[in-house]
Amino acid sequence: MFKTVLFPIDQSRETREAADVVANVVQKYGSRLVLLSVVEEPASDTPSGDVMSSPQTVAQLLENAKSVFSQQGIQAETIERQGNPAFTICDVADEMEADLIVMGCRGLGLTDEGINESVTNRVINLSPCPVLVVP
Repeated sequence: MFKTVLFPIDQSRETREAADVVANVVQKYGSRLVLLSVVEEPASDTPSGDVMSSPQTVAQLLENAKSVFSQQGIQAETIERQGNPAFTICDVADEMEADLIVMGCRGLGLTDEGINESVTNRVINLSPCPVLVVP
């Protein structure tokens, strides 16, 4: 059913919590797991110290996540891209013909201010495949 699962990751607690769900789905369906992390292009009004704008930090994050899944007997592929997270996640899902995207959710989309800023909300609206949101 889910031949290819895309798991976009960052350094959030929500990503760590979603990892258990990803492992269960991948093991249940024998899916191919692809980990994606996006190096964000810093906005002009954003401090340049944002950790997700560092390619080295993103590469280390991907390796750590790959290792965590490997300990559970799950082989994972990694992809690192640069750009807007929501658009990049959807583009990669389309390119690899993903059957499912699994994402953690910070709950930012529950407020009027956050609805337009929520990466998860944007992915849900733009995704070429189903999106499983782990609260």
